[in-house]
Amino acid sequence: MQLEQITPLILTYNEADNIDRTLSHLNWAKQIIVIDSFSSDLTLEILESYPTVKLYQRAFDTHACQWNYGVGQVGTEWVLSLDADYIVPPELYQELVMLEPGEAIGGYFIPFKYCVCGHPLRGTILPPRQALFRRDRGQYIDDGHTQLLHVTGESAHLKSYFYHDDRKPLGRWLWAQDRYMVIEAQKLLNTPAQDLSWGDRLRKQKIIAPFVVLFYCLILRGGILDGWYGWYYAWQRMLAEIVLALRLIEQEKLPRH
Repeated sequence: MQLEQITPLILTYNEADNIDRTLSHLNWAKQIIVIDSFSSDLTLEILESYPTVKLYQRAFDTHACQWNYGVGQVGTEWVLSLDADYIVPPELYQELVMLEPGEAIGGYFIPFKYCVCGHPLRGTILPPRQALFRRDRGQYIDDGHTQLLHVTGESAHLKSYFYHDDRKPLGRWLWAQDRYMVIEAQKLLNTPAQDLSWGDRLRKQKIIAPFVVLFYCLILRGGILDGWYGWYYAWQRMLAEIVLALRLIEQEKLPRH
């Protein structure tokens, strides 16, 4: 695939701890589209230091609206959607160069390697993300606190990984998780049980999910072999499920005044 036909698309909001590292791995891109939600840290200064970045600012409403707005600014055939803490390593770059997609292919799923302080973990709970897609065949829809990409046409899978390497302080992570879990709780409570996945039904029970996630991360995904990096990630994911359980209890069980 000609890389001139791929435009990286990134959403930012106060990503000074991450965005420089992400952009430094995109020096192959002719243009990078960034949709910023009015950052108040050094994010904008960092973005302005990269001549290939075309910056748009838009007040955040939902992830799907933000992504769809960004896709609308892309002028190439293909979009590579990236969070501000995603790294495109050389292996993934080489696989992009070698791609020869047929007309039936609408997009590609790309797997992750989650990093803690730059240390890649053996396994995480993150599924592959459909991040490379034809601009005119992709449409984002909201799904709880995040978004899903609907692609028209066939989807394929790449073998190489993104690195998910968030270096923001723990306090920022805690703040974000609480915001996310308020929305996630509303989704679980407002969706009919038959329309929920098995995992979401388990999460809705509130008691079991945090312990299942801890066991899954440490044992089934091998996190215990990553030492304190693995424990850090497992505790993070367990804590996120505990916050969700608390928000579910608050919205479903506690009296309103």
